[in-house]
Amino acid sequence: MNSIIHYTQCPVCSSFLLQPVFNVKDHSVSGKSFSIYECAECTLRFTQDAPDIHSIGQYYKSENYISHTNTSEGFINRLYQIVRKRTLRQKRKLISKITGRNKGTLLDVGSGTGSFVNEMKQNSWEVTGLEPDEDARQVARQSFGCELFSIDTLFHLPENTFDVITLWHVLEHVHDLHGYLRQFKKLLKEDGRLVVAVPNYTSFDASVYKEFWAAYDVPRHLYHFSPLSMKLLISKNGMRIVKYKPMWFDSFYVSFLSSKYKHAHLHGRGKTNWLGASWNGFVSNLEALLDRKKCSSVIYIISK
Repeated sequence: MNSIIHYTQCPVCSSFLLQPVFNVKDHSVSGKSFSIYECAECTLRFTQDAPDIHSIGQYYKSENYISHTNTSEGFINRLYQIVRKRTLRQKRKLISKITGRNKGTLLDVGSGTGSFVNEMKQNSWEVTGLEPDEDARQVARQSFGCELFSIDTLFHLPENTFDVITLWHVLEHVHDLHGYLRQFKKLLKEDGRLVVAVPNYTSFDASVYKEFWAAYDVPRHLYHFSPLSMKLLISKNGMRIVKYKPMWFDSFYVSFLSSKYKHAHLHGRGKTNWLGASWNGFVSNLEALLDRKKCSSVIYIISK
């Protein structure tokens, strides 16, 4: 049985028109390099020869992987923790705005250490959280008293149950893209909303840092979406994108990490160019002010 996935057709549109873009290093765990390919039809980029679902777990085992460890090691991670408190409130307000509800049923997929699940539960929402990593589920129990469920639970939930389903930087990790999206459609109520946040490789900061752009995060990120490829993916699964929302902080956070990775490649040790990275994040957001689809990370609001 192969432990890697080698694509001969695009995972989104099934086109055979695939071409290599560049190689990207895994800076978080293994130090290995992986090839990024692009589909000439739908513009999806993806990690070629990525570990399959049975082999990927080892690439999440790192104290530096913040969504699974809640680490505050290093200035960038401490900054992330500070900003996260604010972004959790912003996410909650966004959910209320797009659903027209201050409480309801919510499914959060890829809950990490449970911070968003806890935020919503504390504000009267009935929340089901799913997380594949047992260590992260344990952190959620210890930190918030949140009981998260295995990801396999997704396919055993009752249909037409949820007012909203959220994936905060999760879809790019999912091996079975179409299978998950079909299931989300079944689980949503008729007027429900699917909320998907993913990095956007067509952003300004991605164009600056190229193969050092931290949001490629190989091999954990299996896919690297453009707004066009997301639109086609959602459409092929019987849903539609109704709004695009920006994630303003991501351009700065990703630029800080990208600067560190690039400096490490050039000089042997990682050192962030804070001024240059801040400028790149600012310009990226400036472009996104005119077009939300240019943001470093985009939140897609999706209906059935």
